[in-house]
Amino acid sequence: QMFSNNDEAVINKKLPKELLLRIFSFLDVVTLCRCAQVSRAWNVLALDGSNWQRIDLFDFQRDIEGRVVENISKRCGGFLRKLSLRGCLGVGDNALRTFAQNCRNIEVLNLNGCTKITDATCTSLSKFCSKLRHLDLASCTSITNLSLKALSEGCPLLEQLIISWCDQVTKDGIQALVRGCGGLKALSLKGCTQLEDEALKYIGAHCPELVTLNLQTCLQITDDGLITICRGCHKLQSLCASGCSNITDAILNALGQNCPRLRILEVARCSQLTDVGFTTLARNCHELEKMDLEECVQITDSTLIQLSIHCPRLQVLSLSHCELITDDGIRHLGNGACAHDRLEVIELDNCPLITDASLEHLKSCHSLERIELYDCQQITRAGIKRLRTHLPNIKVHAYFAPVTPPPSVGGSRQRFCRCCIIL
Repeated sequence: QMFSNNDEAVINKKLPKELLLRIFSFLDVVTLCRCAQVSRAWNVLALDGSNWQRIDLFDFQRDIEGRVVENISKRCGGFLRKLSLRGCLGVGDNALRTFAQNCRNIEVLNLNGCTKITDATCTSLSKFCSKLRHLDLASCTSITNLSLKALSEGCPLLEQLIISWCDQVTKDGIQALVRGCGGLKALSLKGCTQLEDEALKYIGAHCPELVTLNLQTCLQITDDGLITICRGCHKLQSLCASGCSNITDAILNALGQNCPRLRILEVARCSQLTDVGFTTLARNCHELEKMDLEECVQITDSTLIQLSIHCPRLQVLSLSHCELITDDGIRHLGNGACAHDRLEVIELDNCPLITDASLEHLKSCHSLERIELYDCQQITRAGIKRLRTHLPNIKVHAYFAPVTPPPSVGGSRQRFCRCCIIL
């Protein structure tokens, strides 16, 4: 017999089935499957479609085959609202077609890393899943403009789309997408290297509700495209343009003038940005919480002064490889409005002018959880120890390279530190 004779157990007699079903609704996939093996009564309750409205297989089993997805879709049917198949490499277009036909009320679907799927999957979703709101297709590298056209035609409620690293997508796909999905609030185009400014102009013209935009490593993007975004998307709160090395202070000015709700700005490796642009930004975007300025090599203490005055909500700040930053800039930041109860993370890797004095200026930042100090040659262990006496729970990441001994007087042989080979 598959089940033990527990159907008349006390719990089944005392609790009505409706209440047991409600209890089961709080269980995860693994626990539900275990409960289904207890008795016939529990098998029926545990496998009831109403308990399978949200399924995430990532922490359960990632090597599933397409037939498992098909079985899930038949079991859940119209109950299923949210499904994550992230990293399920064995799932292809045929299984997802069956899924789309059976689960027409799906709202959130994560196919991140499902590399077997093609445009056929988006065609199925377009045909059967008109209620789809969130779709993650990151690293599905076979996806092309045809998928975006299909989504535009069949999924008008789409609010969040992630197509990071789908590098076959071009401006034509973006144009088709935004014409039918004007309610987009979050769009990730990270690693879509074929995108040009014209794609951003379509977004700026058709997506006034946009809140989050990721353009990391979209190398062809320039000021023209991003300015259009700023002017058309006034609700923008998060912008990642890291690696877009062509952008200048014109972007920071446009953000300051048009996007006062901006909370997150990531512009790592944008080496043309200067203090002038960040001054305009800080004076207009007072809700900034996270800024990644790594390798913005032209900024100086002047930027930190403006942030300390105008950005009281700042929590995370990366200044790694900003080699002109000095202790004086950190002093202003440590005395700023965000310092005492907001600032949580500051990254200062490869800032050669930073000394132990900066650590003294940060002692009053009671919310500080982590500080990065790799290759800050003037920071000492003693300085870190003093900081920890004031902030005992802080995580300090630092590296102290061995000092290379000077060449011996009169000697012709080159000497190396002991972490290499002494010749």
